[in-house]
Amino acid sequence: MEQDLIYDVGFHHGEDTEFYLTKGFKVVAIEAHPGLYAAGLKKFAKDMESGRLTLLNLGVAETSGPISFFESDNDVWGSIRRDAAKRNERLGAGWREITVEGRRFGEILRQYGVPYYLKVDIEGADLLCLKALAEFGDRPKYLSIEAEVDILSGIRHEITTLRGLGYAKFKIVRQGHVPQQSCPFPAREGKFVEYKFPYGSSGMFGEEAPGEWLSSDCAVEGYRKIVRVQRLFGDKGWIRRLPLGNKITNFIQPDVSWYDTHASLS
Repeated sequence: MEQDLIYDVGFHHGEDTEFYLTKGFKVVAIEAHPGLYAAGLKKFAKDMESGRLTLLNLGVAETSGPISFFESDNDVWGSIRRDAAKRNERLGAGWREITVEGRRFGEILRQYGVPYYLKVDIEGADLLCLKALAEFGDRPKYLSIEAEVDILSGIRHEITTLRGLGYAKFKIVRQGHVPQQSCPFPAREGKFVEYKFPYGSSGMFGEEAPGEWLSSDCAVEGYRKIVRVQRLFGDKGWIRRLPLGNKITNFIQPDVSWYDTHASLS
């Protein structure tokens, strides 16, 4: 494990990469969307020239080689999964199927090293990264994935997978509240920075992530109520599937968000 290295899998506009670089870490960032990758090359040119940032135009996939990528009108929702594209269409976002270069995550880890912290947010394909970690005796000390909050069995599967990799403690972080986060002083991870987190960013990580560390059982129980609300009003909720589902949801304005599960080895 490289103590000064972070992986940003799901680079998007570089919201998280910028934070990690500012904290003093080196970053390997992965982005499948060609347009977002091109914008990242311009925005972070100096960091790439200095060697502090490696930005890869790849889609994490089960096999290496050309793969289909479903580019969405909402650039947050691009995915290698066709069912994700269909969900996006139901929510009013068009999509296009394009071809990008896919690579197994294990190959990326072998080339660039195992990071201190692994952030994964790739719209339904996060578990491909966890699956690859099983190939290594060394693991990131901390990691985070976007939680599958549509069904409790999905949460149980994610937590069980993480436990099987040796992760013992967990945090549930509501991503809609990330802009309210404030970095602690003194810093618990990297350098102290005064940072304004944009909406859609992943926020703080490791010992700076908000909330108390939970056991696996407590984490699953903590997600139970979240899943109930999501199954009604979330992106895949049954009310959303009604003819006027989006209008009903917008009128009620339920307390829904997306969540990240943070995990620690010890």
